[in-house]
Amino acid sequence: MSAAIHSTRTVVDSRRNSRLPNPPLHEGRDSPASTRVKTRKAPIVYPALLSRVAEAFRERIPLSDRVKDGLTYKSAFDGREAVDKIAYIIKTTDRNLALLLGRALDAQKYFHDVTYDHRLRDSPNELYQFRTRLTSPYVSGELTRPVHQPHHRKDSMSSDDFPFPTGVFTLLTDCYSPTCSRDQLCYSIACPRRLEQQARLNMKPQPGLSKQISKESLGDVPDDGTLWIHSVPQEIVNSVSETEKKRQEAINEVIYTERDFIRDMEYLRDIWIAQLREKDIILKEKRSKFITDVFWNVHEIITVNTKLRDALVKRQKSYAVVEKIGDIFLDSVPNFSPFVSYGAHQLYGKFEFEKEKSTNPAFSQFVEVTERLPESRKLELNAYLTKPTTRLARYPLLLEAVLKHTPKDSPDKSMLPQVITIVKDFLMKVNTESGKSENRFHLCQLNEQLYYKTGEEVDLRLTEEGREIVHKGTLSKRDGELQVYLFDHAILFTKVSKSKQHEQFRVYRRPIPLELLCISAYEDSPNENGRRNRQLVKRNSFNKDHRPLTLPPVAVRTEGKGQFWINFIHLGRKYYQMMLWANSAVIHKKWVESIAKQQQVMRERSAIFDTITLSEGFFVGVNKVNCAAPFSGGRRIVYGTNDGVYISDLRESSRDPVKVLALLDVTQIDVLEDYQLLILLSERQVITFPLEALDPLDPMAGLKRAKRISSHTSFFKAGFCLGRILVCIVKSSQLSSTFKTLEPIDQTIRGRAKPTFRKLLQGGNDTLKLFREFYIPVESTSIHFLKTKLCVGCSRGFEIVDLETLDTQGLLDPSDDSLEFVRRRENLRPMAIYRIQNEFLLCYDEFAFYVNKNGRRSRKDFMVYWEGTPSGFALHEPFILAFEPTFVEIRDINSGLLVQVIQGSNLRLLFADTPPSIPHGANMVMPANPYQPGYEYNAYQTPGGGTVGMYHHRGPYTGYGPQIQYPNQHPRQNHGVGRDEILLVSDDRVFALQISTDLQRRTSNNSSLTCVTR
Repeated sequence: MSAAIHSTRTVVDSRRNSRLPNPPLHEGRDSPASTRVKTRKAPIVYPALLSRVAEAFRERIPLSDRVKDGLTYKSAFDGREAVDKIAYIIKTTDRNLALLLGRALDAQKYFHDVTYDHRLRDSPNELYQFRTRLTSPYVSGELTRPVHQPHHRKDSMSSDDFPFPTGVFTLLTDCYSPTCSRDQLCYSIACPRRLEQQARLNMKPQPGLSKQISKESLGDVPDDGTLWIHSVPQEIVNSVSETEKKRQEAINEVIYTERDFIRDMEYLRDIWIAQLREKDIILKEKRSKFITDVFWNVHEIITVNTKLRDALVKRQKSYAVVEKIGDIFLDSVPNFSPFVSYGAHQLYGKFEFEKEKSTNPAFSQFVEVTERLPESRKLELNAYLTKPTTRLARYPLLLEAVLKHTPKDSPDKSMLPQVITIVKDFLMKVNTESGKSENRFHLCQLNEQLYYKTGEEVDLRLTEEGREIVHKGTLSKRDGELQVYLFDHAILFTKVSKSKQHEQFRVYRRPIPLELLCISAYEDSPNENGRRNRQLVKRNSFNKDHRPLTLPPVAVRTEGKGQFWINFIHLGRKYYQMMLWANSAVIHKKWVESIAKQQQVMRERSAIFDTITLSEGFFVGVNKVNCAAPFSGGRRIVYGTNDGVYISDLRESSRDPVKVLALLDVTQIDVLEDYQLLILLSERQVITFPLEALDPLDPMAGLKRAKRISSHTSFFKAGFCLGRILVCIVKSSQLSSTFKTLEPIDQTIRGRAKPTFRKLLQGGNDTLKLFREFYIPVESTSIHFLKTKLCVGCSRGFEIVDLETLDTQGLLDPSDDSLEFVRRRENLRPMAIYRIQNEFLLCYDEFAFYVNKNGRRSRKDFMVYWEGTPSGFALHEPFILAFEPTFVEIRDINSGLLVQVIQGSNLRLLFADTPPSIPHGANMVMPANPYQPGYEYNAYQTPGGGTVGMYHHRGPYTGYGPQIQYPNQHPRQNHGVGRDEILLVSDDRVFALQISTDLQRRTSNNSSLTCVTR
């Protein structure tokens, strides 16, 4: 009686709560804010209306890939989660009540067991999927513009296509009789208060309807006809042990379920395939193809499993007590490959079935009639189409049950494990192939349904081999919802547009390549006191050290949308940012983790360069690093800062850089090791110092050895030209530029007089001597040393200066019409030039291309458009690196393809020398490229296979060994080799780029390639 009263009170509590005002669904999200608004136990929706419960359930149930019996099911949930969520929606602690309400939804086929075997169960071991319909408005029979159905209700179907369940769950309603009260028995046997009324009046409950125990409510208990003990004489049953009885029952289950499986497959053959082939339900010209597409290789499965069934039945009829079945399975399971083919094609079959059903009224009527036949056993066709894969998944379970009760001396003890292993291998193949098939299917659908604004078309290469949908779902914006797709290479934002004819996915904003994507998200984490620490977390997995990317502050307004926001930022020239909201913390976390994980995969897959930290947290505040240069074989670094010159020894990584010169505003610095000279630009003055004069104990002492070379200087550049080291000093204005090239004086013949510091700053000079001086009537921004000439980057483009004759001419041939796109472009900045074999790679702030030695366009199929707005370049063959404040883009100089992106914050290039050109015969084999041509900037490439080539030049700071004595007295043997160190700074962190150690390791293992040395 007390149990009845408790159950009644639970129902009554739920019913009472249902009288409260029903909040709109969008206010019923699982958020603290919405919880505070409602009464604690008020239902989220009116629980008696199935349509409202179904809608709230669909919004809140988390869907994911689940595994049952070795098979992977997409977008599934388990029975316990379903009951939990329904109990949460109606705010009850009575799980039986929630289960009954869930079965009311299940009864209208709102969702189904993945194997179509039973109704909803409160169990974590039972998986369920929502019923979806892969429909298409096109009737061509081709896979064109089919409708893709994602997880959420507004993404997967419209209410017209697939309405929610309807009906009233009477247990959760109020009685409609105005005279009904809690203390008197209501006249209606369906009164929701009846149990409570009977309990109060001490009456024995008299249900108006009797309940018949069904097979599904008992958990599929087999009837007497399927038990082994009922199929053999009683004396045989009495003659065997209990363990053997269990073993025979398990063997019998294997055999009778095999018979049932063949019966189901023959049902498909005789009831569906035969009638469709004979009747004029499907157009004759496509009838055969349709039957093949829907039922695929069912005949092959019937052939293979009929032999298995017959062998098992024959064995059982021959022996009342079956000794073994492992030998029969060992003969049959190697032929189970038709199951793999069927599983891979199953989704396409379902699509063709749903498409024909939605466009062919005759076929739709045939389906309805056939599914009502007694032979169909109240199961729809999809239930039978899934049986081949579910049957394969059941074999290991059935055989393990036999093995569990098999004695050690039985032949099955050794044979059955072999069978189970083979079947599980087939299951793995089914999962793999079906996953690939489903991914390819949805990509083809999406590719046909995407629509771009005019002029904003992007080739995402969705049909390329290896492309993958990593995650998809709905995210909200302020005035609606977006369907978002996370691919293996990019993220896409679409807006679903539906009409009576078809469904479209209109691209809302330009897709973002993952290497140019940065997200910021709002996260809650409990602190030591149990309170929530809310913080803005910026995700960037393209940094080697996974450091958060610092971006300008983002104004976040979350009114009306909740706290589960994600800010998507497109870095580079196409910059934009967009804030979207997830419906719950679970969905929010899934998006953030999926993006971070895929970015990590891409970073590891495309790792050409690693970042090596040289200094961190030392150069902070106003004393920022402006420039740097390596020397002593790359083992030492000299830094120019706002308050002086510092030196660090990379062999002593624990020591901070040491100040050696007290100077202001050092903006350029370099070391001429051949002459043991330090040259720098401080307060627009070019000054040189002997390296031996740098005193880490007294930063003022070295100033006595200073030599002022020039004042009012814009910039300088040291390089190798005409077989000698030259220093070019530039004084540039908007109208003209004056160039002075100087040559260092050998330290062995320098004047040894030591004049005063003031005299030296007034013009004393015995470290550099004048080589050439010339003038150009335009503003200049850069200098580049070629083998015999000087190249000047200026407002007119690249100008070539002959240092012997001082003749000046434009680099580009004015008669080459293919270069007209350069001449027409205004405000184009020439920034770098590199000699690659017998050609020149010209790098502007917008693009890069090749010209030959005559200045005419070469490699006309080669054109690079930079993703960002570069402020500097570096060449580390066979790669060109472009530096902009938020990332470094690294491209292959032969193909122009983007091979890696390294994100950072306030990035600035500090040092990059120009290494020599590699020999023409150097067979560099590129690493597997994670991107694909397309999207103008080659930002969306599919991952491909390939062998990593052998890098002939060493990376910076590798293979140190004993350091040569400083200063180095024998440097000139390396003339023309250049320094391949690349130094840059990000906020207070100074680091170097070097070839990835993983890449070097893979390269060293590739013995088939020839090692090329400089």
